[in-house]
Amino acid sequence: MQNKASILKYQGVNYLLPFILITACFALWGFANDITNPMVKAFSKIFRMSVTQGTLTQVAFYGGYFAMALPAAIFIRRFSYKSGILMGLGLYATGAFLFIAARSTGSYWPFLAAYFILTCGLSFLETSANPYILAMGDPQSATRRLNFAQSFNPIGSLCGMFVAMNFIQARLNPLSSAERAALPPEEFEAVRQSDLGILIAPYVVIGLVIAVMFLLILLMKMPRVKEEESKNAGQAIRHLLGLPRYREGVLTQFFYVGVQIMCWTFIIQYGTRIFMEKGMSEIDAEVLSQRYNIAAMIIFCASRFVCTYLMKFFSPGKLLYSFAFGGIVCVLGVIFLKGVAGLYCLVAVSACMSLMFPTIYGIALDGLGEDAKFGAAGLIMAILGGSVLPPVQAMIIDRGSIAGFPAVNLSFVLPLLCFVVIATYGLRVHRHRI
Repeated sequence: MQNKASILKYQGVNYLLPFILITACFALWGFANDITNPMVKAFSKIFRMSVTQGTLTQVAFYGGYFAMALPAAIFIRRFSYKSGILMGLGLYATGAFLFIAARSTGSYWPFLAAYFILTCGLSFLETSANPYILAMGDPQSATRRLNFAQSFNPIGSLCGMFVAMNFIQARLNPLSSAERAALPPEEFEAVRQSDLGILIAPYVVIGLVIAVMFLLILLMKMPRVKEEESKNAGQAIRHLLGLPRYREGVLTQFFYVGVQIMCWTFIIQYGTRIFMEKGMSEIDAEVLSQRYNIAAMIIFCASRFVCTYLMKFFSPGKLLYSFAFGGIVCVLGVIFLKGVAGLYCLVAVSACMSLMFPTIYGIALDGLGEDAKFGAAGLIMAILGGSVLPPVQAMIIDRGSIAGFPAVNLSFVLPLLCFVVIATYGLRVHRHRI
């Protein structure tokens, strides 16, 4: 990264080691996000549920983000970014270890509770880490610095997807959904318990990794960023709501997270339908679709590094609306192209999404100073989009077909509308209308 010394050393404070540790946290919550997306399909099979019921996993997961973001901001304001990160890691590890207890019940609902607690921790982490990275150095390079740190998020995501494919999906019982439905209750229960044992193992391991990271950050001396005179919570929130760039940024982030989760969660359903139409078994079709999902994440990861470089030459607003327009074109291909061509378009969407989360975040928080702590909470609460929009898409997919058109294709009208919102925000920022 060019001018690294000027980016990670500012006003006599060296942020290099803290930057490395906090950036590692970006990979850790990326892992949690993308080991979870394939679990929608896995839980649907394990508990013999519809796609819509399976997306309750996403509701619990992203609901935790929403519920804890504002309490996290209040906590961070009272103590420090470091305290917020430690609280986040503690809740993350607790939620991961609760999968052991959830498995012993053999019920779906305790898993949702474990996901909720785990993501309360992720909410603390993201509410703390994103504005902390923005504050670690020259304000002029803040958005670019956050894009660089966020580039390690998809590396964690790739690890999560790899683990999901090779240590969960590949080891689950190969019985199809229809074959499971035909099993007697005793046999089905034996299969379910075996599958749940496979499913929880990676969560226990990541819980141990998080515990080690907790100790490293606890023992590391983290510099406190320079803070301006604080407003009380009510004053800060009123000030933020009066800023169109921030207010619209929160709304745009809601739709961005929604489109990201929809495209990554339902790539498996989209690909499975295509490959089963070619005569492939359901299990083989799911495994092959997950490979496309991993390819999408690799593209996302590479594109984020490229976008960080492009920010040397183009404004964040211009890049945001340009990539959103590319997303619109790709999603139109997902809807109207048949076969593997539509799947290629769905994979290509990830290149367009790569810069969006940190860029929206950086634009919305630009110049907020101490109010960035509450501003960060609003942007993390916007992650609720990942909880609200996927179930709506799932309800469309469960229709099977609509007017003779595959419902899974038609369901991508929702991501299309999300990209329109993102493009509009980027264009308004670029033209200085907000």
